[in-house]
Amino acid sequence: MSSDGPELTEDGHHVVIDGRKWRATDPLIPDERRSELQRVLMAWRRDVRRTKGTDEEPTSRAGVQAAKVALGERGTPWWEQTEAERRTRWEAEVPTPS
Repeated sequence: MSSDGPELTEDGHHVVIDGRKWRATDPLIPDERRSELQRVLMAWRRDVRRTKGTDEEPTSRAGVQAAKVALGERGTPWWEQTEAERRTRWEAEVPTPS
């Protein structure tokens, strides 16, 4: 890992962490929105831990999924979307845990 973040694959589509490839966050997302989505993602991840084994866990996991889709880390690969589709994806409302 460099000081600028994790290692990227040559095409920039994935990050490499401990030798494993993960889809990279969409680089076109404005910094402020990316930070907001990352805060929401981390809140949902904490909620998954809190709700583990309860009836609320599926809702928490759906929140993680929604945040990761908005970041471009899941769903249709961001590099296969038009700029308009990408903008629509990251601008969509992502719920936060209650």
